[in-house]
Parts: sequence; structure tokens; C-alpha cells
Amino acid sequence: MTDATTEESFIGKFTVLKGAMRELWIIFATKIMTILAYGLVNTVLVLWLSSDLRLSDKNAGWIISYWSVIMTAFTVMVGSLVDAVGIRKSLIAGFGLAALARLVMAFFAAQYIAIPFGLFPLALGEALQTPVMAAAVRRFTTTKQRSIAFSMYYSMMNVGFAISSYVVDKVRGGLGEYGHFTVPYLGIQISTYQTIIALGMLCTLPNLLLTWVAMREGAEATDEGVKITPAVSKYPGESFLRASLLSSRDALKDWWRIFGSLWTQSTFYRFLTFFAFVVFVKLILYHFYYTFPKVVIRELGEGAPFARLFGFLNAVIVIVFAPVIGALTQKFTAYKTVIIGTTIAALSVFLMAVPAAMFQPLADGPFGAAISWWLDLSGPLHPLYAAIVLCVIIYSLGECFYSPRLYEYPSAIAPKGQEGSYLALSMLPYFFAKFGAGGLSGYLLAAYCPAEGPRSSHMIWLIVGGMALLTPVGLLLARRYIQVHEAGRE
Repeated sequence: MTDATTEESFIGKFTVLKGAMRELWIIFATKIMTILAYGLVNTVLVLWLSSDLRLSDKNAGWIISYWSVIMTAFTVMVGSLVDAVGIRKSLIAGFGLAALARLVMAFFAAQYIAIPFGLFPLALGEALQTPVMAAAVRRFTTTKQRSIAFSMYYSMMNVGFAISSYVVDKVRGGLGEYGHFTVPYLGIQISTYQTIIALGMLCTLPNLLLTWVAMREGAEATDEGVKITPAVSKYPGESFLRASLLSSRDALKDWWRIFGSLWTQSTFYRFLTFFAFVVFVKLILYHFYYTFPKVVIRELGEGAPFARLFGFLNAVIVIVFAPVIGALTQKFTAYKTVIIGTTIAALSVFLMAVPAAMFQPLADGPFGAAISWWLDLSGPLHPLYAAIVLCVIIYSLGECFYSPRLYEYPSAIAPKGQEGSYLALSMLPYFFAKFGAGGLSGYLLAAYCPAEGPRSSHMIWLIVGGMALLTPVGLLLARRYIQVHEAGRE
């Protein structure tokens, strides 16, 4: 009887979405396409900057850093914009702007056009998508549906990343690393990387159409049923652009007032210290995005499937193991789980810092044969492939431990009523890690893995791994001062 009850309860967690309003399913569908488009562009971004726009490794790295600053600034303002103009209009604006920005990036290779009118507007387009969609999941679910809905939302994100990684490598394999594609009917030739960006643009268009046609303005799920509230603008009579500017102004005022009050709380200093340490392990992820592609191409040759080596493998492991590890560590504190996960993630990077020849036995055995089959490689497998795959597997398992808990820790430490402020500020590590990795990436590549000349790429990962270790070591040493009690956990 107990087993049957447990089974019904477990199944019930999923079937609770059976009667969900149609807007929730629209968000799930558009989330896959949003991440697919983002993944396509982000995966080749640094290569597009260097190959098509002719920027040096250092300059490409700094452009990515500036782009990250702009995207973060826009993201901070988006919450207020949703309240001002509504979820539907915010998403339509985001999808439309992102599509136009990617169109510019795909068809213009001049720096003075592609960067100010393509890349930087894309930052606003992205900011009008992901945070708004997260808010939409909350608005389009009942209390019972919310937990499983956010779990599915997280899964949709990783599905999008997995697909985008597969597509990137397939296009590179078909056109060649520095090949060209002739656009039908137009007769225009665009590069391999521009083609991938153009695919990202095409993936954005269904989202724009679906949201425009099928999403209802003012729709909301309540425990009593679906509620349709006529949209009432906070700024009646103002245009969308004017409302957006006024919303951003008000958001900045509110943010500054709340942020100023936080500095009077001792808890806030613990929070800042915790996330200051987290920045170092987050560097790994962004080096996988902005440093890893060039290292793989320069060490393993043009066409080397760097996207599947990290993006696809990482996403699949997270989809499969994050719920399992979450269940197994449910009784662990968020603080302890973050230390375990960041230790695993940081140590994994050193596998690429040791001589690749050490992995020759693995490359020659069943492990190497499985890699060759998966990546469609012929001939003897370079041992660096074995090192990378092993590194990504272990890193991804570490991520399954710590990444979900980074959302939980601010809720545990925040004073009652201020969870929103703490959760918003918990995004700061991503900003600093992106900015740091972008700038550092170019210098590391120029010093240890240049396009021409002698290379010692292992030094890049030795430095990145050493910096990442500062996270678990710092959290462990400062545990007595910054850890807080978490109810129900030891």
C-alpha cells in the first residue's frame, strides 16, 4: 500500500501539469528555441570575432567582456519592464530585437556595423528573453505546478544547449572551418560562422510568431483557475520605448534604495563573501565558451568537434544526473554541497593541464573507441580527446552538485522579505566571471596557444584550474564565518 501511494505521489508530480494553461507550454517550447539560438551564436562568438571581423585574440576577448557588461546591465532592468509592459510584449520585443541583431551579425562582416548594430543590441534582446521567461513560468503556474514546472524549464534549457552543440559541429563539418555558404535566391556568400549565426536568427522567428499569435495578454494561473487581467500600463499613454525608459529609470531608483539598505546587514557581508569565492569556479564555464574552441581548433585541427566535446556532453550529463544528485544530497546543506561540487569541478580542469601523452592508453582502448564512434573520428585518436572528455564528464558531475544550490543559498541566508534582492544579486558572479574570462581569454591564448608559433596550452588550464580551486578552498577556510544554519539540514 505504501509503495502504491509513493508511486502515485511521484507520478502525480508530473501529471499536475496536465491541466496547465497553454501559455506555460508556449514558454517551454520557446525556451528550447531560445537556448538553441543562444547556443548557436555563443558557441562560435569568439571565432566569429576573430575569423570574420579580424580581431586579435585579446581584442575579441575584451569585446566579449564589454558585451557581458551591457547584457548584465540590461538584465538588471528587465524585472521592472515586465511589470510596466507585460510578459507578452516584453518577449515579442526580445525575440524581434534578437532576430534583427543576429541578421546583422550574419550578413555584415564590418566591425563598425556588426558590433554596434548586431552584437550589442543582441545583449538587450537576450536580456528581454531569459529573465522574462523565468518570470513567465511563475506567472503561468499554480502553486502545485510551480516546482515541477521550473524543473522542466531547466531541462528545456539543457536540451537547447545539447541540440545547438550538435548543429554547430555538423555545420562546421559540412562547410569547413573557414568555408562559405551561398544563400539561396540572394546569391550572397556568408562564412561558416555567419551561417551558424543565421541559423540562430531563424530559430528566433518561430518564437516571435508563436508568442504574437498564441500568448494572451494579461493571462495568469491562480489556484482558483486561469485569470485574464486587462493590461494596465504603469505609464498610460506612453509608447513602448518611452515606457521602457521610464521603467528602467524607476528600476534603477528602487534597486539603489534596496541595495543601499543591504549594507547595514551583517548577513549581506556573508552573502557577498560567499559569492566572491564562487566567481573563481564560474571562470571554468566561460573559458569553455570563449577559450576552449580556439584551443581545440589549434591543437586538434580545423573541424575538431569542440561544441560536442563540451556543450553536448555537459548538457546531457546535467539533464541525467542533476535530479539524481539533487535527490541524494537533499539532506546536505547548500554550503556543504557547493564545496563538494566546486572541488570536483576545479580538480577536473587539471586533467587538461597534464601532458596529453598520459592519456594514450585510454585513447587506444575502449574509452577512445567510444569517443571516436561518438564524434565520427577516423584513424588513431589523439590522446587530448580522452583528456578533454574525461575532464568534461567530471566537471559536469561537479556542476550537478553545486550549480542548483547556488539558487538555493541566497534564499537560505536572506532575511525574510528580502529574498528577491539577494537572488538578484546572486547573479553577480556570472557577470564578474564573464567579464574576467573574456578579458583573460585573449591574453592566455596569445601567450600559450597562439594561432602560429610554439604552444603550451596546458598552461592555460593550469592557470584556470588554480584560480577555480580558490572557490572550495576559500569556502572551506571561511566556513566558520560565512555559513548559516539551514533548517532541516546538518
